[in-house]
Amino acid sequence: MRNLIPALLLAACFCIFPLPAQAAPDVGMVTESIQARYDSLQGFRTTFTQELTNKASGETEVREGEFLFQKPNLIRWDTSSPEQELLIVGPDAVWDFFPDEEVAYKYPVEAILSSKTMLRFVSGTANLTEDFYVDLEGEEDGLLRMNLVPKEPEAQLVQAYIWVSEEDWLIKKILLMDFSANENKLTFHDLELDPELDASLFEFTPPEDIDIFD
Repeated sequence: MRNLIPALLLAACFCIFPLPAQAAPDVGMVTESIQARYDSLQGFRTTFTQELTNKASGETEVREGEFLFQKPNLIRWDTSSPEQELLIVGPDAVWDFFPDEEVAYKYPVEAILSSKTMLRFVSGTANLTEDFYVDLEGEEDGLLRMNLVPKEPEAQLVQAYIWVSEEDWLIKKILLMDFSANENKLTFHDLELDPELDASLFEFTPPEDIDIFD
């Protein structure tokens, strides 16, 4: 989806059982707990900061916005700065809308969620233990850092890192790298679990007089 979908790549959610204070974290226990915690959720709402770094130029673009997810696969990714972009994954179609450019792109849902994009992780269709080789790399800034290498790499995703809080076992940060070593870093803020989300938030009706590419 032009600049958002190739950039978005990885995130699932959360653990349910904390480890004993005296025990060293075990990668199998952690990944299973993350999967179990996510399976227990019906949805979430969070604000985010996204940093997209181009390896060749060294330039970084910082984006901010709000992300909403509702099971089974409803997604609203609303970027507010530096420019507006609205990505809706609805039950029947995916829309990527750029208000300033008066253009919208329409995609089939299957094409988006079947690829290793960020949307696949946050929607829960990615499985950490089945899709990745996972290693624990210790603590960083008070969070557990995990290294994920895809068992079947794609051009958009050859390596990923996630940072998990041992206090609540929520994923706080994600870093994704593509074949060209470009980086997509996503940091979550003010995560709200199982909010009441109106179905209309995951619907999109194209405004009149815009260009639509199907």
